[in-house]
Amino acid sequence: MFTVTQLAKACEVSRTTVLYYERVGLLFPASRTDSGYRLYGEKEHARLKSILSYRSFGLPVQDIAPLLDSVGDDKQEHALRGHFNALEQEIQSLRQQQKAILMMLEEPSLPEQAALTKERWVEIMRGAGMNDDDMMNWHKQFEKREPQAHQDFLESLNIEREEIEAIRKASKS
Repeated sequence: MFTVTQLAKACEVSRTTVLYYERVGLLFPASRTDSGYRLYGEKEHARLKSILSYRSFGLPVQDIAPLLDSVGDDKQEHALRGHFNALEQEIQSLRQQQKAILMMLEEPSLPEQAALTKERWVEIMRGAGMNDDDMMNWHKQFEKREPQAHQDFLESLNIEREEIEAIRKASKS
């Protein structure tokens, strides 16, 4: 039997992580001592390893519970394929963003000349293969990761304040 600390060490995670998975209903102690200490067996050890594997694949915590109890059926394959497809879409979006940046780098004098306008930026993004949904996703990612830089970028395109506010508001939804 493992204590919380021993189980955490065996799986190379923090004690807090083990307790978190218990709190969200993914892992339960096999028993408790008379003084209330949690004890975990090999079954719980294997379950924690499975949880950690799913997390390493990037699966959200809320998607893991059904998979842990469905060994041998199609739920696991369906969930993993779905996650794989979502990752593939994200990769494609990132590649489009890379193309847009490369196109911009081919014309490095544009920002210095303040010649980069909203229209020119949209043209560059479309040239990189992005549609309106892709561009909105680009704004959402920019807003999420660097809100002030997103604001500064939009201002550099000489966009009206009201339109900037609308773009940023849509990016937060």
